[in-house]
Amino acid sequence: MSRIQLQSVSKKFGTTHAIHDVSLDIADGEFMVLLGPSGCGKSTLLRMVAGLTQPTSGRILLDDNDITSAPPRQRDLAMVFQSYALYPHLTVAKNIGFPLRTRKMARQSVADSVARVAALLDLTPLLARRPGELSGGQRQRVALARAMVRDPGAFLMDEPLSNLDAKLRSATRTELIELHHRIGSTFLYVTHDQVEAMTMASRIALMNDGRLEQVGTPTELYDTPRSTFVAGFLGAPPMNLLQADVVSRGGELYVEAPDFWVPLGISSAGVADRSVTVGIRPERIVLNLDGAGTPATVVTVENLGSEELVHVLVGPNALCARVSRPAGVRPGDTVHLGLDTSDIHLFDRDTGRRLVWQPEDAADLDTTARETSIPVLTS
Repeated sequence: MSRIQLQSVSKKFGTTHAIHDVSLDIADGEFMVLLGPSGCGKSTLLRMVAGLTQPTSGRILLDDNDITSAPPRQRDLAMVFQSYALYPHLTVAKNIGFPLRTRKMARQSVADSVARVAALLDLTPLLARRPGELSGGQRQRVALARAMVRDPGAFLMDEPLSNLDAKLRSATRTELIELHHRIGSTFLYVTHDQVEAMTMASRIALMNDGRLEQVGTPTELYDTPRSTFVAGFLGAPPMNLLQADVVSRGGELYVEAPDFWVPLGISSAGVADRSVTVGIRPERIVLNLDGAGTPATVVTVENLGSEELVHVLVGPNALCARVSRPAGVRPGDTVHLGLDTSDIHLFDRDTGRRLVWQPEDAADLDTTARETSIPVLTS
């Protein structure tokens, strides 16, 4: 196992700033997923860890050893590429054993290591075949076996499942999770697929435009997104976001938008009105047919099998509710939306950063609490 540390790492390609001052600490045995949209810099970051791309500034440490300028072969890391990069003219056994043969290991030692790894990944019956005779999932396992046979401290994986169909991707995802549990090695895994990230990761590092937006467990990112980008990226469908204002009514704070208002259950004493972005997860919206809640008009209904997505309009605001099927509504119907105060997320309208409530004695909070509390309602 290996600990990987990125310290203020940046990368420029000419005048293009691909990575901006990224610091990340990946613990021994952790399954860290670099997640983000295409072009956000996650693969560039992985290639810098692998030694395939040199950072413009910053340091990369492996078990406290500076490997920033070390060539790939001197790093105790194994890379699994998106394309698998298998040699088509070699058998599965020779593809797996290739890294050991380049080290001039004894033939019997190579054969023993290949057999051990092949058994671990259920590849023993395929050792005599060539890559062209294998399915996509089998080729992916061969590429992984070739990485494992070196017994590296950590595995670097660049979207290894993206070439598989949905069913095979799901099955292989489960295999990788089980493999990580068995061998306990450090995994640094790149993907743009949020399902892969949410189901596989110990922690997720969500990237946007070369920067880290948020690092945390899947639950932390989903339940407490620190920006509108995180809120809108995670979730299928993503969080509903609408423009609103926090205002005082009868000594209590309310969120108000056209034809929409929700009490926050917070005293308005000493709090000024402000413009915000409101976030609500689709699955937290309850459809009430008895007239209780915010009135809305059904626009469309999507059938997902066990669930339905009900798209509604509240005044000019479009919202989506994810409910059990059948919802019993159709386009044109009037429904009422039930919302719990605890399901409301508030973000600063200008910066997109999460708003949190801090009491008047917030100055008495410890330093860590103050530093991790981004914009507050009591600005």
